[in-house]
Amino acid sequence: MTARAWAELLRVSALFTVPGDALAGAAAVGRRPNRSTALAVGASLCLYEAGMALNDWADREEDAVDRPHRPIPSGRITPRAALTAAGALTAAGLALAARAGRPALTVATGLAATVWAYDLRLKHTPAGPAAMAAARGLDLLLGATATATALGAAPATATATASPTETATATAPTTTKAPAPPARSAVPAALPAAALLTAHTYAVTAVSRHEAQGGSTTAPLAALTAVTALGGAVVRDRPGEGRRAGEPKRASAPARLLVTALTGAYLRTAGRPLAHAALNPSPPLTQRAVGGGIRAMIPLQAALAARAGASGTALAVMGLVPLARSLARKVSPT
Repeated sequence: MTARAWAELLRVSALFTVPGDALAGAAAVGRRPNRSTALAVGASLCLYEAGMALNDWADREEDAVDRPHRPIPSGRITPRAALTAAGALTAAGLALAARAGRPALTVATGLAATVWAYDLRLKHTPAGPAAMAAARGLDLLLGATATATALGAAPATATATASPTETATATAPTTTKAPAPPARSAVPAALPAAALLTAHTYAVTAVSRHEAQGGSTTAPLAALTAVTALGGAVVRDRPGEGRRAGEPKRASAPARLLVTALTGAYLRTAGRPLAHAALNPSPPLTQRAVGGGIRAMIPLQAALAARAGASGTALAVMGLVPLARSLARKVSPT
């Protein structure tokens, strides 16, 4: 069981699509990433990798026919080792989420349950794409909830006993930061961003169901239509920079330009391979379309962060693109 075999099993090149979920979630609630956001990223990475290991364990018999080169059917990793890794990574992900607070753990538990249900039961049913899409949406909500929980726990003011003299003389005006949104308001605030990411994931997952045999023109064409519509929604429905102040306002020209540029990168990354697969639905082109759809999650996450006014976060997320592209040349993300 070599490091190369584990990298293939866990599809490490797709890992770079995961941190942006939590970061886009933090941006959606109008807050900068904090320690709890980092814990959410760690939990997301563990749960994502748990899903990759469990996926190959559940599909080991099917892969023996369609993909005999995969780590389990080729004998490079045993089924027991893959299942053990899935369980250990799930436990690690939930432990990290628990450190971010009870609301984050609740979301992470739902995410873990969705991942296991998809791999063990729902993957080959009509509910498969919806389950995978729900997992991505929950991942963004995990980042939003963890970020809001940490900030909501911080006291807004401090109280102390003061003497009458001190009370009389302490008349100078003071300024305080706006209180952080309570954790329960994080989910509604992040739902629009989560819905867009969920829709993209659904479209890509529907295409992935044909990547081994190919032959479907309908799936990549429908996904291409969905990707185009999502790009238009991101550009059109942008709250701008006002979320941080609590009042929506028109985004500045540089902010609008950044959202447009990131959306263009998303459309280019996902759209071109989908168009090729729609014209020629062979297994290699279908697999390339799925890989492009997975990598396109990074510019989509960045665009979602930018439209929420978190330009710095958006640029940081886009910094993952060359890393994902470089590693994808060595280890396939599908």
